[in-house]
Amino acid sequence: MAPIPLQRDTVQRPGTTPAGYAHGPRLASRTSLPGIPLAPSAARRFVRAALAEWTGLGVPAAVGFSDRLADDAVTVTNELVTNAVVHAGTTVDLVLRLEEEGGDEPSAALVLEVTDHHPARPVGADEPGAAGAPGRTDTEPPTEPSAESTAGLPDPAEYGRGLQLVATLAESWGITYRTGLKTVWARLPVDDWSGPPAPPDRDALRRGLRAAEILAPAARRTERDDAVWDSRGAPAFLAEASDLLAGQLDEDLVAAIAGQLLVPRLADWCAIWLEAESGGPGAEPRLARVWHSDETGTEPLRTALEREPLRLPADVGSGPVSVPVPWSAPPADEAPQPGARDGAALAFRITAGGRALGTVLVGREGVAQVPEAVASLIEDFVRRLGLAVGAARAYTRQATISRILQRGLLPSKVAEIPGVTSALVYEPSDDGVVGGDFYDIFPCPGDRWCFVLGDVQGSGPEAAVVTGLARPWLRLLSREGFGVGEVLDRLNRLLLDDAMEAAEAAALMVAAAGGRQLHDGSQSRFLSLLYGEVVPLPGGGVRCTVVSAGHPLPLLLRPDGSVHPAAEPQVLLGVVEDVAYESQTFDLEPGDTLLCVTDGVTERRSGPLMFDDGDGLARVLAGCAGLPADATAERIRRAVHEFAEQPPDDDVALLVLHAD
Repeated sequence: MAPIPLQRDTVQRPGTTPAGYAHGPRLASRTSLPGIPLAPSAARRFVRAALAEWTGLGVPAAVGFSDRLADDAVTVTNELVTNAVVHAGTTVDLVLRLEEEGGDEPSAALVLEVTDHHPARPVGADEPGAAGAPGRTDTEPPTEPSAESTAGLPDPAEYGRGLQLVATLAESWGITYRTGLKTVWARLPVDDWSGPPAPPDRDALRRGLRAAEILAPAARRTERDDAVWDSRGAPAFLAEASDLLAGQLDEDLVAAIAGQLLVPRLADWCAIWLEAESGGPGAEPRLARVWHSDETGTEPLRTALEREPLRLPADVGSGPVSVPVPWSAPPADEAPQPGARDGAALAFRITAGGRALGTVLVGREGVAQVPEAVASLIEDFVRRLGLAVGAARAYTRQATISRILQRGLLPSKVAEIPGVTSALVYEPSDDGVVGGDFYDIFPCPGDRWCFVLGDVQGSGPEAAVVTGLARPWLRLLSREGFGVGEVLDRLNRLLLDDAMEAAEAAALMVAAAGGRQLHDGSQSRFLSLLYGEVVPLPGGGVRCTVVSAGHPLPLLLRPDGSVHPAAEPQVLLGVVEDVAYESQTFDLEPGDTLLCVTDGVTERRSGPLMFDDGDGLARVLAGCAGLPADATAERIRRAVHEFAEQPPDDDVALLVLHAD
């Protein structure tokens, strides 16, 4: 899934001149995020970007932006936005303010405000920070909850996930209710700042480097400091790790990212084995990744691990297991590996859904044991790694099944029509789900050739069932000698009966297997179809008879560059029972071109615009006058791709028939 694009509005609120700071200027950055699982990730990026921007601008208080403050701000933001998404599910408004106070003892603080648009539960008069609570008016600023006021809070699962963590990290925090709105705010003091810096400003480069460090926290610490993995550092690390691992669709890429996250933050070296997807009891795990903080140590480590693969007992759970360092005891006839040092090593089983997926081995050099806090953090990290590997494997299985199904639902080859050159473009969307587009060209008795371009509404197993039925039915009905309109009449009745039952059965099978039904089963029988019959003419060219049932209309290109629709629009198949489809007949003369497309072409989007807005497809086709079929198909395909920066999110299918 692609990351949420951020729109940031930075405002400097009115205040006194920078030299006075009597009331303190306020900088504020704000954004709105959709209530979806990607919102916390986008919020973390937003906060780091705002802090980096203020640092790069030379804001005086930014001098006090420490690593810990940046991590705390990201962690608090992550928890509050996650709360809003989980409990409210609405759009989330995020505001980050920098407040500077003057006076004898200047100070500064970051204030985070996260607002959702649907309070999850009614306001209680005794809730800390709630408007209308005893001793508080709506015009007073929120106050920090005291130990007495928080002692009787409900369980965090009901009151709000992560609010205890927010209370630990923030100097003060609270909740404000308005009509239809709920805002949770937290105030974090800026460290090590006691007023505006000295006037000479020759540190622009230093500020730029510091801003880059805030945006890329992974590169900030070159020396390991186990003290950072306390209640503050660990959540930030796990949040960033989850963000990087989530959504990766290749297990080897997941292993590579995991190695870079572990080394050198938590270990000097690591190795990751992955079990074979379909391996039996005797199948050997695959050494997917080896990583060492010293590049010269990677290959010696790999050699040692390949010589003696790690094998954990079957009864080992997900907790750490102390194992010998791989090179600590080389064979008697071998010298110690170059650069090898004694140390400590821990192994962790990678699991997901109760199934062992692999093993992680981490090591530290020159120490007797790995600190307990670090081992616990790695264990939490490996759990997330297991989920990422499991998700990547599930996607790979689904994509493989989809490719096999897709090949089975489409013809292995299409027929050649005498006197006509054809060109096909078929590009299924890369989402790992069976698409609904299909095509066919086949001969029929009586010197006829038929062509089909269809699109089942929806995707997945239900759409695959309808596609698997519609294409053979079309061939059978066409070869029985029915006219073009009659073929669609009969196909429509079949879809209303057998296809509906088959699609519902497929949906039930998906649900029984624990899968997700992508569409309402009643929609999967709906089929847009362009069906045509071609008969060669004695003097050259062919006679075409076509029906367009809820499908983008075919376009006829003449040699002079004129373009016009070659059919009339009619209702989708599988919607109305008593319908009589009417066909249109025209001659495709030498030099003429007929273009047939699915809605993946016409409805290709670029922002609010679609490719076929203002007859966009016809304009592109008009520029193809005089081109052969394959060149015309390639020009249309390229125009579809170039219409937007993002790749198409729907199947793209087009058929070109050019009369020779």
